[in-house]
Order: sequence, then C-alpha cells, then structure tokens
Amino acid sequence: MRDPRAEGSGAEPGTGDQAESGTGTGTEAATGAEPGAVAGRKPLVVVMGVSGSGKSTVGARLAPRLGVPFADADSYHPRANIEKMSAGIPLTDEDRAPWLASMADWLSQHTGSGAVLVCSALKRRYRDRLRQASSRLFFLHLDGSYELIAGRLAGREGHFMPAGLLRSQFEALEPLAADEPGAVVPIDGTVERTTARALALTGTAPR
Repeated sequence: MRDPRAEGSGAEPGTGDQAESGTGTGTEAATGAEPGAVAGRKPLVVVMGVSGSGKSTVGARLAPRLGVPFADADSYHPRANIEKMSAGIPLTDEDRAPWLASMADWLSQHTGSGAVLVCSALKRRYRDRLRQASSRLFFLHLDGSYELIAGRLAGREGHFMPAGLLRSQFEALEPLAADEPGAVVPIDGTVERTTARALALTGTAPR
C-alpha cells in the first residue's frame, strides 16, 4: 500500500463523492470540543459519511479555504479492497486495518500544519483509530437521508462503490457521540452551501 500524499489542489476529484444542488437550510449540530484550540493553529479535520454524501467534493473545496493539505482516503485503498467493493462485498475490519493505519499516519504528519482528510469513518472504532494520530482531530459528518444519497449515487459514474452497498453503509453508520469532537453537516443544500456550513463549523469562517 502506498503512503497517502497531501494534495493542495481545490479541484473536485473525478472519482469522489459528488454532492448535488438542492435547497434547504438544515441545522448544524456540533459535539465535543472545537478544533484548533491553540491560537493560530489550523484545524485537523476528517470529512466523514457514507458513499455519495459528497465527502470528496466538499473536502476538496474546504482544504484550500483553510489553507491546509488534502487527501482522499478512497484513493489509497489497496487493490484487493477495491475489487471487493466493486463486487458489492463489504470490507471487513481486517481489510480496513492497514488502510486506517496509513490514514492515521498521514494525519500524524500534519498535526502541526492542519489538514483535511476525506474518509468514511462510519464506526466509532474506526474514528478512534484515526484519533490516535492527534487528540485534536475534528470530524465533520456529512449527513443526508438514504433517499437523497441513493438518488445521487444512481446518477454517478466512475466510482468503485456500487449503489447496492449504500444500505449496508447506513446500517453500519455509528453517528458521532457526544464525547467525540465533531459536528453534523446537513447536505440538503448546494455544494457551496454544504462547504460553507463545514467551514463555519471548523471555527475558521471569516468574521
């Protein structure tokens, strides 16, 4: 498995989750501590959620606005994992272990500078593994209904996650607990609206 490399571009990844336009305002819910507790330090953020929630699109827009490196964990799955997911076979914890370890290593390399990592991080134990990289890790959960996200996946091309796995992802999802530093970001609006919500919740929005 190759080690993740930071990407500075704000361009939308061609194979990542695509958030689509819509309307709605939604209410953001934050849990735990705010990121960037040290004055002047940029946040260390994981954009999480099920496939089709818009993680890659929002993460790639958020990173340059924060002025931090960006990486998409989907790009660093080993071939065996991609083949399983392409066949509609859910990954096991054993499949994910080395992948999560490499993501945690990438985060630990950016503890001082801050960064944005896109990673599904559906279960608490996966987030705990990533959190070993830094106690100030902040999760942004892009949240939407099954119907909304299924509709987006139905119109998406060029990604290895079949729409049929979406139900299993919703079943596996463990929402952020009260003791986990992070926030819920509704995705019922446009990409720009979702990105703005995410930016504000990092505590670094202009004011």
